[in-house]
Amino acid sequence: MKKRMLCMAAIAAAFLCFGSDANAQKTIKLFNGKDLSNWNFVVDKNSVPAEQVYSVGDGVIKIKGQPFGYMYTKEKYDNYKLHVEWRWPNGDQGANSGIFLLIAEPKNPFPNGIECNLMLGSAGDFVLLGGSDLAQYQGKPGEPRPGFPVVKKNAPSSEKPAGEWNEANIYVKDGKINVYINGVYQNTGWNKQKDGYIGLQSEGKEVEFRNVTLTPW
Repeated sequence: MKKRMLCMAAIAAAFLCFGSDANAQKTIKLFNGKDLSNWNFVVDKNSVPAEQVYSVGDGVIKIKGQPFGYMYTKEKYDNYKLHVEWRWPNGDQGANSGIFLLIAEPKNPFPNGIECNLMLGSAGDFVLLGGSDLAQYQGKPGEPRPGFPVVKKNAPSSEKPAGEWNEANIYVKDGKINVYINGVYQNTGWNKQKDGYIGLQSEGKEVEFRNVTLTPW
């Protein structure tokens, strides 16, 4: 009996290892740590070459913040967990950026898509860009729709001080978006758009990104 139990335990352990390997194989590195070959670029009014705004150094993506714009994946994705780490390397004054989700149409300087805001103090807010929409957005009766409608996050800020690395884990399934900032649940939104490009924004202040990965689910 003891021998049989040991055998069953070994088989179970093998399945666990196989499952872990299988999950690891599914994870896609959207940023390879070396260059930005997997990305396209938008710069407001095409005022400067993209390489002056978006670059790689010390294994991280460096985005200047000026001019405005964004970099976005060359492929569209649906049904995934997105993991992104970011920090403000030069202090927090004017710190602003965002993660763009379900981009239906890249435009200059803002796409049609949903922004998970990373602005200091507001990480986890949704900003509706370029005519995109979420079921959770409720406009005020009698007032015109604002240019950038916002769906506020649910919990107090869970961000770390400027200079420290933050984590966003974003789950997208059939147009439903759930956002966690540093492990804290912050927001949920329902979008009719089921797939799209993923983007990282240049907006106001230098920001760095690393460990940008996508796991299909």
